[in-house]
Amino acid sequence: MFLALFLIVSCTKDLRLVPKDQLTEVGFWTNSNDFTLAANAFYSTLPTFNYADEESDIAFGMPNSLSNGKLQTSDESGVWNNAYISIRNANVFLGKAALSTGLDIKRYVAEVKFFRAFTYWNLFRIYGGVPIIDKVYEPLDPGLFSPRASSTETVDFILKDLNEAIVDLPKQKELAAADVGRITSGTALALKARVSLFHGTWEKSRNGSDANKYLDMAIASANEVISSNNYSLFTGKGDQSYRYLFIDEGDDSPESILDHRYARSISGHSYSYSVEWDGYLATKKLTDMYLDKNGLPISKSSIFQGYNTVISEFANRDPRMTMTWLIPGTKIVMAGFPIIPVECWPDHPQRNPNTGYTCYKYLSEEEYANSRGTGEHKFDCHLIRYAEVLLIYAEALYEKNGTVSDADLNKSINLLRDRVNMPHLTNSFVSNNQLDMRDEIRRERTVELALEGFRRDDLRRWKTAEVELPKDVKGIKIKGSEWENMLPYKDVSYQNRVDGNGFLIVESGRIFNPGKDYLQPLPVKEVAFYIENGHSLQQNPGW
Repeated sequence: MFLALFLIVSCTKDLRLVPKDQLTEVGFWTNSNDFTLAANAFYSTLPTFNYADEESDIAFGMPNSLSNGKLQTSDESGVWNNAYISIRNANVFLGKAALSTGLDIKRYVAEVKFFRAFTYWNLFRIYGGVPIIDKVYEPLDPGLFSPRASSTETVDFILKDLNEAIVDLPKQKELAAADVGRITSGTALALKARVSLFHGTWEKSRNGSDANKYLDMAIASANEVISSNNYSLFTGKGDQSYRYLFIDEGDDSPESILDHRYARSISGHSYSYSVEWDGYLATKKLTDMYLDKNGLPISKSSIFQGYNTVISEFANRDPRMTMTWLIPGTKIVMAGFPIIPVECWPDHPQRNPNTGYTCYKYLSEEEYANSRGTGEHKFDCHLIRYAEVLLIYAEALYEKNGTVSDADLNKSINLLRDRVNMPHLTNSFVSNNQLDMRDEIRRERTVELALEGFRRDDLRRWKTAEVELPKDVKGIKIKGSEWENMLPYKDVSYQNRVDGNGFLIVESGRIFNPGKDYLQPLPVKEVAFYIENGHSLQQNPGW
């Protein structure tokens, strides 16, 4: 567990207002331990648990302005501000490191380059190309008003930092026990694969000329992680390993490449309680994506049991479905209740809105985890896991070549299927059942990574957001099923919100403007401040 023992800077603005009372001069940066402490601080800036898939079509909470197309410009953005604070901290560190001689700090320099790359990646995936600031400037220095780099320039800067970091980072299996959780060469390679796949598929879907260059990078980086034999899928709980990976048993597993780590009484969270009480609700779109146990979509299945009972749609399905979403009536330790398992139904608590599906992923079975608001949950948040690398490898190969061999599927996607005892994906299976390999690779990615915050970015890079996001959000089948006579669904407020087939309509009237909604708007005050000082910060199209 690495705590934020050292804070380089604290400020409220990003590119311009830089206080001069920072711990950057006399008394610090004099020995290797100072650099170790400074590097440790960056671990606390890692993202953590969230509800990001509510920004897409596979999960729902309250209406979300990103998913329903109602987003407006804003004066400021915490994401933007905090990112550039972190970037400046990294630049301070790297500047001091460059002036130090005779210190064994290469590893920590590499870690900080990773964190700078990770921060720019999170800016890039939201805004596209952004101003690249790679050194420390005084307030109002012209360097602080760098124009936006292009998307490719931003990606190349990220990849440069990662490539330089890889050289000086240890491999996962070289870590001492006390260092488990620190950045490794595998972490940097996995992020390189993620960034390269994103940009390569974004370019391909928009007929970009250099898509294959980045797809090749994604393939090579993912393959290097795979070939290193430093990681493997978590199988420590047998056929329930997928479920337990996301709670206490999955901490420090061989699947973990980058985690935001927690420990009781040191750094805890309340996510399990929050997910159960507030809900992280599946949509019909997602639940219908789970294959039957024979590997067929439910639209082609002869064993799919339909929607007539409260549990029928869960029968004979990919086991990940019932390890991600609760079968109604399942006994769990509920938030705010004694540590006695009780039956869970989608009307507890009385959620409004309510899709009729209840999250199981992230619901801990540990004594304190579901206690109301304790903040004592201690399981880690997986930010990069080996499963994602396997999915990147398969997708990048297919997008680059228009095909993927059975051998490469066995090296990647079929390992995920083996964990949950699902049939292998093969070229002959796809052909014999009139399926589409691209669709099946994308389906596998969506169900494996459900509720981990990837879906909106995937729809954007595939350029399918304009098709998928405007569709109505739907939930369980009410009319014509057992739900029709059960609370709260027998209430007129639910009975009047169903489609022609009886499925609950949770949100309608969603829009997506492909001319602007693929990128979010830059903060208005940032654009204005550039103009006020004789510079230009180009706003994203349509905003």
